Amino acid sequence: MKELYIIYIAKLLGIESWQVENCAQLIADGCTVPFISRYRKERTGGLSDMEVAEVKHWTEVFEEMDKRKASILKTIDEQGKLTPELRTKIEECVVSSELEDLYLPYRPKRKTRATVAAARGLQPLADLLWKGKVTRPEEEARKYVKGEVASADEALQGARDIIAERISETAVNRETLRSIYRTRRVQSRVTKAGSEAPEAAKYRSYFNFSQPIGKIPAHNLLAMLRAQDEGYLKVDIDADGEKCGNKLYYDYCQAQGYPSREAGLQIREAVDDAWKRLLDPSITGEVIREAKEKADAESINVFGENLRQLLLAPPVGQKRVMAIDPGFRTGCKVVCLDAQGNLLAHDVIFPHPPASRKIEAIEKVAGWVEKYGIEVIAIGSGTAGRETEDFIRKVGLPEGVRVFSVSEDGASVYSASEVGREEFPEYDVTVRGAVSIGRRLMDPLAELVKIDPKSLGVGQYQHDVDQALLKEKLDNTVESCVNAVGVSLNTASPYLLQYVSGIGPALSKAITDYRKANGDFTSRDELKKVPRLGAKAFQQCAGFLRIAGAANPLDNSAVHPESYHIVDRMARDLGVTTRELVGNAELCRKIEASRYVEGDFGLPTINDIIQELQKPGRDPRESAQEFSFADDIRDLEDLKVGMELPGLVTNLTAFGAFVDIGLHENGLIHASQMGVRGMAVPSKVLKLHQHIMVQVLSVDLERRRIGLRLLK
Repeated sequence: MKELYIIYIAKLLGIESWQVENCAQLIADGCTVPFISRYRKERTGGLSDMEVAEVKHWTEVFEEMDKRKASILKTIDEQGKLTPELRTKIEECVVSSELEDLYLPYRPKRKTRATVAAARGLQPLADLLWKGKVTRPEEEARKYVKGEVASADEALQGARDIIAERISETAVNRETLRSIYRTRRVQSRVTKAGSEAPEAAKYRSYFNFSQPIGKIPAHNLLAMLRAQDEGYLKVDIDADGEKCGNKLYYDYCQAQGYPSREAGLQIREAVDDAWKRLLDPSITGEVIREAKEKADAESINVFGENLRQLLLAPPVGQKRVMAIDPGFRTGCKVVCLDAQGNLLAHDVIFPHPPASRKIEAIEKVAGWVEKYGIEVIAIGSGTAGRETEDFIRKVGLPEGVRVFSVSEDGASVYSASEVGREEFPEYDVTVRGAVSIGRRLMDPLAELVKIDPKSLGVGQYQHDVDQALLKEKLDNTVESCVNAVGVSLNTASPYLLQYVSGIGPALSKAITDYRKANGDFTSRDELKKVPRLGAKAFQQCAGFLRIAGAANPLDNSAVHPESYHIVDRMARDLGVTTRELVGNAELCRKIEASRYVEGDFGLPTINDIIQELQKPGRDPRESAQEFSFADDIRDLEDLKVGMELPGLVTNLTAFGAFVDIGLHENGLIHASQMGVRGMAVPSKVLKLHQHIMVQVLSVDLERRRIGLRLLK
């Protein structure tokens, strides 16, 4: 990677240039983000997976920029206008807007007022006026009255069109205006369609709205731009045309010298036209797009963090589960799963109106609990979820059977997906949805990777942001979570395996096909027998795959095979076997890390190995906890200002947290009500699905909105 790119990335991310350079080289060598952040800490200075992902993102950005530069240089060179100075300026660009500004005067154009004027022979007149030495413009213009130019006024108009385009295409002018516009206010005004359409009412806060563009919250800007796309608002920047024109004219005079009075009038008229017709729309669009890119990044980061918390939600583990997808009229779909998530039985019960076959439902549930040894019950949190949970708790469950409310978001998407059909081809969508609810309680990570993250109900303006950037962030997040937890090689589905470092969809299928044909893997080394899984893929994936009961206990840990010899040395030095060392915290504390530093294995790697040896294969996730809503709150009308209630965090945004308090409507804790000074960042205060206590601040029955405050 070019040094100027390395320096730019290092400054942007607040890290050292050598860290960027080494990280970029590892990426170029085919290493994945999880592998680099976990097993190459010496090379990167301990960069986190998020920082490595950022470096990867920017290496790809600059790869594309180099392609763009090559295309631009070729185009300008073919025109015979590529000077050494221009080449240097282009090659040294690191910001795309600056690159495009340099290219703008040479970009092949469609028909414009300036190109028409030039075709009529008015370029020489424009050049004379530009130099500012013409004392009698009208007299000079008469020399060009011929052909399609009918008068001196037409000649001057054409010359001004050429000058206006030159002003608008000058890189310095464009950057000057960008700097001005970035300090101004973005404003929105309601359109005629917006004032007449009832559905535009949700945007009424923006019908007459204005805020500094550098300070506008992401959700405000994205809402305004969505409303503009729908035709309800007009969004622009409140730039002062006279001040902008004065600045452009002053800069012209500084560069060209002060013109004669008559030429100056012509130039000033061209400047004003350039600002109004060409620069203002263009720079407004650029600066708003620039602000949107920042808003996109903020919203995508919120989505990514929410997804991380969702995927790393506490699992109940391998338990025998009864899962219920609640419903009123159509009944509650019930499935029973074994500890591995295999479907044992399914049926429908009708404990609620209009059928109200409660006795029959009780008998069925009690029978299934006994027959299948049910240990936990998962109840979907959607329609009839609260009522179904109340019913189940009154069944008279055996002691120790725990009941959990589970988010249904995405279950219907899974049930109708190709993955769902492939897993359960003989069952309908209702059974698949209930299975998904049960499995996501057992292991949220293993189940949720089968569902498009955008269907999981934790985004903020997810359909309005840059979709390519969103996909990149979400893919990185899923990959990070899967590899942070580790994957059981002998039980993982191909949908989970494909997110393991270095594997992907093709190799995940090859692994599961090999497993079906040859039985369980007995060692990590056996992976090398999988067709098309070469040395590089093995290096990238091996440390993240676990084999319970393997002959070598390190195969069920996060210690990478390339480091096994170090662990063997540690064991020999302590006078024990490797098996005796693994999991023995007391022995591990006796290891002197510095003795084992060698070659590429520095202290960070050795310390990671020692930490892993103490608790090999430890799941970093917490244990799942039961939760109950307030019994006396069933409808919005039951709420009173001042009430203190238990709640469950369902979504985090930049402006606050949405909380389920047991009603159909979620309440909102605004960022200002987080119980800390100033405007708190919700994701720094709360976690997704966290159990909290809240106080009711407001109840809007008409708009069905609940305002909450976080209690300590």
